[in-house]
Amino acid sequence: MQRFGKVLALAVLLASGFASLHAQAKQPVIAGIVFQQDQYFRTVQIGLRDAAQAAGAQLLEGDSDNKLEKESQLIDTYIARGVDAIVIAPISAKGSVNALQRARAKGIKVVTYGTSVNGDLAQVSVVSSDRELGQSTGDATRQYLQSVLAPGAKAQIATVAFKSQVPEQSDARVGGFLEKAGPSVTVVAQQDAWLPEKAVAVVGDIITAHPGVQVIFAANEGGTVGAVQAVKNAGKAGKIVVFGIDGTEQTAKALLSRDNILQAVTAQQPYLLGKNALNAAVALIDAKPVDTKIVVPSRLLTRQNPKQVQDFLAEIKKY
Repeated sequence: MQRFGKVLALAVLLASGFASLHAQAKQPVIAGIVFQQDQYFRTVQIGLRDAAQAAGAQLLEGDSDNKLEKESQLIDTYIARGVDAIVIAPISAKGSVNALQRARAKGIKVVTYGTSVNGDLAQVSVVSSDRELGQSTGDATRQYLQSVLAPGAKAQIATVAFKSQVPEQSDARVGGFLEKAGPSVTVVAQQDAWLPEKAVAVVGDIITAHPGVQVIFAANEGGTVGAVQAVKNAGKAGKIVVFGIDGTEQTAKALLSRDNILQAVTAQQPYLLGKNALNAAVALIDAKPVDTKIVVPSRLLTRQNPKQVQDFLAEIKKY
């Protein structure tokens, strides 16, 4: 009887061990791909990591460096590794399709965030509405100009965006901005400049070519940061103001600066984008119901509400 008990105990132990190995084997493996390294995408990655840890998933991180060829290579690498899902900010709505089609053909779940692709390749799309981001900043610009311009007057404005990088997203932001700010502005220049160092040069040239420009609108974080620095470099603080998109530590600090250059930005919530995208991938893997489109709300931050900006700054420093 004692021997039988030992055998039974050993059987239970072995069963437990096999169950543990089975659970480990079933750990979902998810690839998370960004297309550049800035504070926005670094915060997205933190959201991905936290959600993966909470879900017991293995996260493989990749950066396509804004190159379609590298994005395709990364996706093929993850296909070969047999990942369960790919969570990606695609570089191009059209150009990213072929690689993701290969992933779907292998049964890999595809979740896009921030940007997406044509057709129904993305089983879930987690987004901030780019048009609404632009509209929010456009509203803030119109209200500001109404407070400083004579009735019926228009301000000369220049826009810096990222049309040659991600045209669909860039156009939606600029279009939404002009839709709301339009009645109070005359556009004198439209250029691309999505990285800070490039934006410093581009906005500097715009200021030289259009000495009457009064407002710079930047469609992303890099453009906003660079535009603020360009206005400083030109000695135009107090004469030219900047409005932008993307809430980061740098843009928040610029809103709190005494130079009075940056007036408002509409912030995405990249941590929630990453977290929601990873959770959607896990739900797909587990065959659980999930919305095909998840919209993460944006937040308008203005110089006129420093407490809100300070609260935002404290929040993002947690990440």
